[in-house]
Amino acid sequence: MKSFCSSLFFIVLLSGYANNGQCNQIVSRFEYKYSFKPPYLAQKDGSVPFWEYGGNAIASSDNVRIAPSLKSQKGAIWTKSQTKFDWWTVEINFRVSGRGRIGADGLAFWYTDSQGHYDGPVFGSSDKWVGLGIFFDSFDNDAKHNNPYIFGIVNDGSKIFDHANDGSTQQLSGCLRDFRNKPFATRAKIEYYMNTLTVYFHSGNTNNEKDFEICFRSENVFLPKSGYFGVSAATGGLADDHDIHHFLTHSLFPPGTTFKSSAGTSVDEEQKLTNEYANYQRKLKQETEDYQKQHPESKTKEDSEFEDWYETDNQRELHQIFSGQSQIVESVKILNQKLDEIVGRQERTLGLLSNVQSTMAVLSSVGGHQPNVQTPQMAQLNAGIGRQDIESLIVAQNSIISSVREVKNYVVEVHSKSDTIIKNQVHQPTAQVQPLGYDQISIMHEIRDSLNAMKRDSASRPSYAQPIVCPSCATSTVVIVTAVVQMFLFTIYVIYKNNKESQAKKFY
Repeated sequence: MKSFCSSLFFIVLLSGYANNGQCNQIVSRFEYKYSFKPPYLAQKDGSVPFWEYGGNAIASSDNVRIAPSLKSQKGAIWTKSQTKFDWWTVEINFRVSGRGRIGADGLAFWYTDSQGHYDGPVFGSSDKWVGLGIFFDSFDNDAKHNNPYIFGIVNDGSKIFDHANDGSTQQLSGCLRDFRNKPFATRAKIEYYMNTLTVYFHSGNTNNEKDFEICFRSENVFLPKSGYFGVSAATGGLADDHDIHHFLTHSLFPPGTTFKSSAGTSVDEEQKLTNEYANYQRKLKQETEDYQKQHPESKTKEDSEFEDWYETDNQRELHQIFSGQSQIVESVKILNQKLDEIVGRQERTLGLLSNVQSTMAVLSSVGGHQPNVQTPQMAQLNAGIGRQDIESLIVAQNSIISSVREVKNYVVEVHSKSDTIIKNQVHQPTAQVQPLGYDQISIMHEIRDSLNAMKRDSASRPSYAQPIVCPSCATSTVVIVTAVVQMFLFTIYVIYKNNKESQAKKFY
């Protein structure tokens, strides 16, 4: 019993909180005479119910184009009657679009004590207004690069709009928001309650109707008790399409406000109408059952028709399983393609590395030395090609280039020496390679000729009466011995030099 009482007390407490929350909620009521929305926004004669538009504005069944994307266009739309409520909220669904990167001039929302003009100087409406103007300015007149910009101005009828500074010297507050060329319609919500003005903005980047953010809030804002709602737009040298899709107005009242029924019907009449409706429903149900009893095939046909329209739980589950498996198969196919690409790249890289290794082996056998390059192991290659493998490949390529340059220098040197040998062999009649060079042979011939000449001179010289006394160190025997010794030493030198040259040629 105690637990039941505590539960009951808890329920009563929660209901009290709920009623308190409901009592503190602001009461709103839709005002159709100050609103318009599609479809059938405009009538057959082109008029919009409870609204008047003019200038270059065009009304259709889907929207109201306040100003088209032509130069120097102005238009506006205003309510026919003044408001009869103090507080209100207005939601505008609009779109500003154009071909250029920069647009002009912009859009304006009005709440004034009188209707404005349709071709005025302030965004298509009148200047020196009395009331509120919320401006969606898309052109940068003051060259501060702060557009598109949203701001509000309250005017008492004495202020002239500051076009040179884009109204920045007169504004209540504002926010920098881009509202041009959005994927979805842009929204703005203007709320005026208890002398507090709040502007919410929806950027149009998403299709979520609740994705609003606050643009600015201003307190102690005093507006006329009754006024006209309006929207205007204008273009200049640059032009955008300014379209209003819907304009929804709700009047706001303090929490706990109740409204009397305007129908004026009594309780008896309401009860009578309720009973008539219940009898009609009962009669319709009875006639349907009688028809189905007389025509049972129609019921079966109707049931089968509905079964064809709707899928069962098993069909839905099978469809989900099939779609999931299809996605898995597509993912596996993509992975298979990626693996094939990776295997192909590894095979090509392995082929390149094998070619590099064979080339280095040939160069090492030709050059007689092994380049100081570490080739990657097969285990590393099978594990994949990393940054270190690529760096080692680059080092190997650089070593190959240097080795090729050295081989080129050796070939050039061999070519030059072979040219020298060929030129020397031209002087030989047999054109055969001699064991000694041409210079050494000619020197030997000169020495031999000199010795023969000395022998002939010594044999043919006449004898004198008195013999010439020569020193003991300069006899003919000494001269001949000296010449033979020199010839022997020269021969040894030539042989030594030729051996050195033959050893040097073994490298080639």
